[in-house]
Amino acid sequence: MVVATDARVDAYIADAPEFARPILVKLRELVHTACPDVTETIKWGAPAYEYKGILAIMASMKRHAVFNLWKGELIPEVKELYSEKFSTAMGTFGKITSVDDLPPDDKIVGWIREAMELNERGVKLPQRSHVEPKPEAEVPDDLIAALEQNESARLTFEGFSPSRRREYVEWITEAKTDATRQKRLFQAVEWMADGKHRNWKYDRKQ
Repeated sequence: MVVATDARVDAYIADAPEFARPILVKLRELVHTACPDVTETIKWGAPAYEYKGILAIMASMKRHAVFNLWKGELIPEVKELYSEKFSTAMGTFGKITSVDDLPPDDKIVGWIREAMELNERGVKLPQRSHVEPKPEAEVPDDLIAALEQNESARLTFEGFSPSRRREYVEWITEAKTDATRQKRLFQAVEWMADGKHRNWKYDRKQ
């Protein structure tokens, strides 16, 4: 069987922290095993899987990975086992730091198939209560100074939505060393001068 994968997901996994790569590879394999007809893509800057609607999303953070089974809260066993984790991270299983944190393979495959059935039946998630948007990201002084030296980058940054600005701000401020921070700062200004958002590499090419 030929598995339809997306090269942008290959790139995402390759760029992920070393600890996260085996987690993402494992989850990717399980999704394709459970749903051979799944469409692999990128949504909101992260690998996403669609089958008659969104099925699942996985992502790598600084110190953990997450897997969001989109309708996991509608699957009784998932809700029973993991409802307390739903608010601890954006993923169904909470913060995943190694493959050992994952449920058994057969459980994940079974839950994905239940989620497929929900999508086939057109079952919708319950309406969410209104969530206040995050406050505007506080732009650090070094980024402000760098943008002042590059008019094109500054105009791009100012034209971004708050979430797009936050992506760059968090990427720069989460650097562990001054050298990494300076490298990211230089790269950010270069990309913004070209009109690019932080995760432009994962945009689907037309």
